Amino acid sequence: MKTTSFNPARFAPSDASETAGHLQQTWAASVKGERGTFAPRPVIGRSWQRAKRFGVNPEQGTDSILLHPEELEHRRTSTALADVMPTLHGGLGTVADASQQIMVVTDPEGRVLWREGNTSVLRRADTICLEEGAAWSEDTTGTNAIGTALSADAPVQVHSAEHFVRTLRDWTCAAAPVHDPRDGRLLGIIDVSGPDSTFHPATLALVDTVSRLAESELRTAHLTAIERLRAVAAPLLCRLDGPALVVDTHGWLAAVTGMPPVDRVPLPDSFGAGHVWLPSLGTCAVEPMPGGWLLRVTGAGDPGSAGRLVLDLAEPRRPHITVAGTAGSWAQDLSPRHAELLYVLAVHRQGRSAAQLAVDLFGDPTRTVTVRAELSRVRRRLIGLLDHRPYRFREEVEVEVLLPDDPRDLLPHSTAPAVLGARATAEPAPS
Repeated sequence: MKTTSFNPARFAPSDASETAGHLQQTWAASVKGERGTFAPRPVIGRSWQRAKRFGVNPEQGTDSILLHPEELEHRRTSTALADVMPTLHGGLGTVADASQQIMVVTDPEGRVLWREGNTSVLRRADTICLEEGAAWSEDTTGTNAIGTALSADAPVQVHSAEHFVRTLRDWTCAAAPVHDPRDGRLLGIIDVSGPDSTFHPATLALVDTVSRLAESELRTAHLTAIERLRAVAAPLLCRLDGPALVVDTHGWLAAVTGMPPVDRVPLPDSFGAGHVWLPSLGTCAVEPMPGGWLLRVTGAGDPGSAGRLVLDLAEPRRPHITVAGTAGSWAQDLSPRHAELLYVLAVHRQGRSAAQLAVDLFGDPTRTVTVRAELSRVRRRLIGLLDHRPYRFREEVEVEVLLPDDPRDLLPHSTAPAVLGARATAEPAPS
């Protein structure tokens, strides 16, 4: 029997009942482990498979233990999303209210921090625990726009029976991630949810646009903060002898003296005042400043050597590396692209050319310029760990890769052919 993929976005809102019927047939077949007339969209099919592996019961409810009010307030005040809530309210909150929907904002764990919108829909949301402090990750609630956008690190719309849990089949939702422009870290998810009768194909585009607007506002605020730090740092550096630089708390350069400028100094997760070894600078005397750090380079000629690198991909939402060597150990989070690159180099210890890496990452051997640019950034972060011609980890570096318990959860955001191939080898044979 031929199976075709069913995409509800291709149907007009007037076809809502027909769309819901097709989705329910697809959902029922998947829950039974059967192959229906229609296949779910790839992003939904992968999410359903994850929900099954998480042990989510399609007949369960969506209740969760809410965050304690003090913990909820702490998460609200400590996230950069609080700074863009007026933008989110103006771009989505009022639209959601007028269209009988609600706007929901979560943290990177899928915990609801804020919600607003149509009063009657808010009351209806209470019945499915779509309320402040509730958990909406895939491992707790199955396929839903919030949790699936977290797993895929991409905008997602989930309509009617595309939700894995039956309780949610009367809902439609569209969500998009928001990233911190300072370090690429996922800040959380913005979502618009409502009854399935409010489904509209353009909702996802609107949510994605507003998420990008929020990121742009955060980027502008960051540049303003760098300018303030530069005004304080410039006269201070004029009085110092030797190489020194001032960076913000994320390592972005504000001012420099006695050495070539850099865009950013990668800072370890555990960073503070005192004598610190940094892989890109060597030993530095670190002093705190309002909004950043003064780094006085005292051992630029002795950056130390690294003996062991652990590439940790076990937690899909937070790939990171830990490096240990003669000068101690340090850890850093990785961007999605850098996680892909290092994974491929760890698998191919003999090395890869730029063209081979372009195929591994993009399926296109001509995209060598992009590959070389990304590798240049990685090598600046990991001085002494990578060689080129071909690109590879240095022979003396011990590399360990920590993978997810289920290999199919490897870098779930990635569409790189090398990663897709690794996931495919773990897929069960079709029945």
